[in-house]
Amino acid sequence: MSAYLIAAFYQFVDLPDFVERKPALLACCEANDVLGMILLAEEGVNGTIAGPPAGVHAVLDHLRAFPGMAGLVHKESFADTAPFYRMKVRLKKEIVTLGVPGISPTRMAGTYVKPEDWNALISDPDVVVIDVRNDYEVSLGTFKGAIDPRTRHFSDLPEWVEGQDVLKTKPKVAMFCTGGIRCEKSTALLRAQGFDEVYHLEGGILKYLETVPEASSLWEGECFVFDERVSVGHGLKVGEAVLCRACRHPLTKEDLASPLFEAGVSCPHCHGTKTDAQQRSIAERHRQVELARQRNQRHIGARFPAVPAKDADDAS
Repeated sequence: MSAYLIAAFYQFVDLPDFVERKPALLACCEANDVLGMILLAEEGVNGTIAGPPAGVHAVLDHLRAFPGMAGLVHKESFADTAPFYRMKVRLKKEIVTLGVPGISPTRMAGTYVKPEDWNALISDPDVVVIDVRNDYEVSLGTFKGAIDPRTRHFSDLPEWVEGQDVLKTKPKVAMFCTGGIRCEKSTALLRAQGFDEVYHLEGGILKYLETVPEASSLWEGECFVFDERVSVGHGLKVGEAVLCRACRHPLTKEDLASPLFEAGVSCPHCHGTKTDAQQRSIAERHRQVELARQRNQRHIGARFPAVPAKDADDAS
């Protein structure tokens, strides 16, 4: 059996004392050898954690003791190697950043559609299907026929919505994302703008890939995930994509075959964007990683360069 249980979860709930809850939550994670990222905000909780099964469930029990969170739902998968290197609990204004005041998924979200009913909905010619994830995620895979807004951040979505005539020509809108959290906010955004028939995939792409057999699936490609697995496919099996360690962009087989790809140093998405000093620093970091690997040691080393398009806020 795999050594690491991975749990992904979120819940929109009123947490006025979220700041005060951080120390005890972090202590619970550390005491149970759990690593990953949890975001806390006044509007709720969003996170992905990994560790020994008993430890992960202890953290989930701690979260379910929060007011209004007894029914917290999580999605499980397993890995043979640690998908995270650190444990972080961060305080945020929003657990997923849309940047539009007054949008409340607890009061305004669209209608849930179960994974087994999703194919029928998105096959309806009267339905506009929108992938609300960011461009680098969509590049690995999406549902057949879905519209890609080509956003770099989730907070770019409201501006994209305003300029889309296609939303005015069809009566129904279906939206999807990795785990469901961005769908709740994006459908609430559309309902606030007067759209009546707005739907979203319950449990997100991950639940669909776990539930729907590959033979009848309308999913094409792999699904990007925000941990060291990089991507997953049907049955939540680890995919083939890898990360560029210079810019953190997921790479396909075609990217890896590009002459612009140099392991640990550059890829077609970031080649030529770094200064000479940055290139030297990245190359040295890669050398240290390789030395650690040859010695069978874990290298946590220098932090990867920050890439706003892959903020933890967009992780579900």
